[in-house]
Amino acid sequence: MHSSGVVEAPAVPGPESHVLDAAAHGVLHVTGTDADRGHADPDRLAVAQGAAFLDALGTAGPGDLARADSDERVLATAQDRPPTAISVARWWGALSAATRERLIASAPAVVGNLDGVPYDVRDRANRTTLDAGLTDDATATAGAESGPTTARTAMLEQVRDALHQEPGEGPRRLVVLDTRGTGRAAVAIGDLASARDVSVVVPGMFFTVTGQMHDFTDTASDLYDEQTAVSALAETRTGRGAPASGDGDGDGSTGVTTGGTAVLAWMGYRTPDMSNILSLGLARTGADRLERVVDGLDAVRGADRPRLNVVAHSYGSTTALMALSSGHMRADSLTVLGSPGSEVQSAAELAVRTGQVYVGDAHSDPIAGSGYFGTDPGSAGFGSTVLDLSADTAGVDTGLFRRPVGHNDYLKPGTASLHDVALIGIGRGDLVRHQARRGQGGDGTAQPLPDMYLLRPQDLQPRD
Repeated sequence: MHSSGVVEAPAVPGPESHVLDAAAHGVLHVTGTDADRGHADPDRLAVAQGAAFLDALGTAGPGDLARADSDERVLATAQDRPPTAISVARWWGALSAATRERLIASAPAVVGNLDGVPYDVRDRANRTTLDAGLTDDATATAGAESGPTTARTAMLEQVRDALHQEPGEGPRRLVVLDTRGTGRAAVAIGDLASARDVSVVVPGMFFTVTGQMHDFTDTASDLYDEQTAVSALAETRTGRGAPASGDGDGDGSTGVTTGGTAVLAWMGYRTPDMSNILSLGLARTGADRLERVVDGLDAVRGADRPRLNVVAHSYGSTTALMALSSGHMRADSLTVLGSPGSEVQSAAELAVRTGQVYVGDAHSDPIAGSGYFGTDPGSAGFGSTVLDLSADTAGVDTGLFRRPVGHNDYLKPGTASLHDVALIGIGRGDLVRHQARRGQGGDGTAQPLPDMYLLRPQDLQPRD
């Protein structure tokens, strides 16, 4: 929705458009070497923006960087109004190895949160910030018999626990860590730098880093496991050539030659609580941040762009719908679960591949379909594909997967919704069962169960 009140279908920007836009705004100042630059003090860093901010970082010495890394003004620039991801990627690529090491060691809170910096570097920097914060908090309470746990300590402990990896699980990388205020964090399961299929999971209201980061990351890991399993089955049984539902480009891939899957547990914005549950302001801020996440992925991957699926729950769906209707972000598919609606009135307004908007409404979910924040994306005429998840919409359950119940059950292991979201995430939305296309020429009737639902042997066994 533009300020004039006229709804327009957003253009889908390509990577080259980001480069041209960044160049037009003077943020692509990149030099061939980082030697012999002028001295950069913390005050210069505190007021610098765009290319000047990056140049100041590259010329600062270890002492100035260390002071800047705890300066709220510098952190606000790096994390709230950073240079464009493409300019960061080019800047980082032009730095010497010695300068990169100096930045990682002395300014990890800055480097770890700059979209456009390689993900392995961000993980290393953010783990440095995490470990230092836990050590500082432990030192501060040393000697006390039962020192109180501070809010920051509780936040950092949640992030630490979220990074714990059991044998056989996908690798976990900490790609966002902001300890200011209520905090922000994002943990990637799998390799964002090489995965063919990338899913970004956006949480809804009442999710906080301090309260749910560990569980939220485990949920993303469950999705990673399911996607990995069905992706392997798709490769061996059907091949990648089968078309995704409504997609004329084969499997929906974009020419990527790498393999595997990655899931990002993105708690990168403040979600509503009881004090601000009626506001859309947090969704708008979250949409801006989500756009930057995708810009960062594009900047790091370049022409090797993965297939991108956004999975958004509850208020997170409102956030994702805003981002994908802004004209600044695109995705190959969008799956919204338990959505309270948004200002977007049609799938045609979204920068998502045709026929690749999916909606899941569970039985006894009071939020799904409420239209609380605007149009229900599962409503007739929106142009979405509605998943068969409600227990009262089919007379006979297959018994393979249980249908989700309530508002917070969608991505639990053993649910039909988790399996469907995994299929969509690997570009096989054509295989989700009993899907019904609503609006834009569809009659809304359920389709029959596909011949190949990509089942594993363990899927045929009873589940708890």
